[in-house]
Amino acid sequence: MALSKAGRRVLITGARGFVGPYVVEALRHVCGKEAVLLATAKEAGRHPTLGEVEGLDVTDKSAVTAAIARIQPTYVVHLAGIAAPVHASADPDLAWTVHVQGARNLAQAILSKAPDCWLMHVGSGLVYGDSAKSGAALREDTLLSPVDEYSVTKAAADLALGAMVRKGLKCIRFRPFNHTGSGQGEDFVVPAFAKQIAMIEAGLAPPIIRVGNLEAERDFLDVRDVARSYALAVQASTAMASGTILNIASGVPRRIETILQLLLAKSAVSISVDFDKSRLRPSDLPRIIGDASLAQRCLGWAPEHTFDDTLSMVLSDWRRRVVQG
Repeated sequence: MALSKAGRRVLITGARGFVGPYVVEALRHVCGKEAVLLATAKEAGRHPTLGEVEGLDVTDKSAVTAAIARIQPTYVVHLAGIAAPVHASADPDLAWTVHVQGARNLAQAILSKAPDCWLMHVGSGLVYGDSAKSGAALREDTLLSPVDEYSVTKAAADLALGAMVRKGLKCIRFRPFNHTGSGQGEDFVVPAFAKQIAMIEAGLAPPIIRVGNLEAERDFLDVRDVARSYALAVQASTAMASGTILNIASGVPRRIETILQLLLAKSAVSISVDFDKSRLRPSDLPRIIGDASLAQRCLGWAPEHTFDDTLSMVLSDWRRRVVQG
């Protein structure tokens, strides 16, 4: 792709993942047609909504350096990572390599080859970990106390980039809380419930959903709102201090049981819930909610999509997937 030297040139890592297409859409809407977007992912190829995706493995330092030198982006939206905490726990070495070394590779390449470029790093609200036990809404200055491989590697990357800001790196660090939407895999609670309902409606499973602990409360967002926050940051970054940390959260705690009941109410068939004692483990973190006041002040951002709309979108997506096999 020939890149103009004028306007915004935005390189997106991990663009083939769940959030990537939404970020591209948000950037097009917020930044307009003058923005040049380059989608990259570990696996190159054509994507149904992104078009051609360029191959870029963020763990390959030389490849990252060459890409930044060639493309000369003005912004990098860094989405590449291990999406599900369970997968990070299954391969801790990979989690450290992808989350920490991948972020450092990008930051070092930007500092040496495109020092005016802004790095938009997507971390996680899970970095607060045990600090959530207070039950209070978590702010950007809350103590980081991660509890698993996923959150500790996200926290390590966040802190490493903070140190590199002192060396001149232009960086915004995002800490998004739970987000869901069409296209998300079943390793996450909302699509996991939605898939079971769609399977039951299609006659492919008995009308019973087996569950464990449903008492935990989490802060859920629509993926479209999360993607919009990243695009707004691209637009507003020059007025922000490098190193700024932004929580992206609704501030609304939602019980997992309530989410299940809302989804069941949308089902076309009657479905019962079976509490499986083997799954009934108390949550180590019974309540996790975020305070996104700073994002509201810096970006003018607030969630726009209702939670009911989000659930309907996820359920419709899984109905389509089940029908298509």
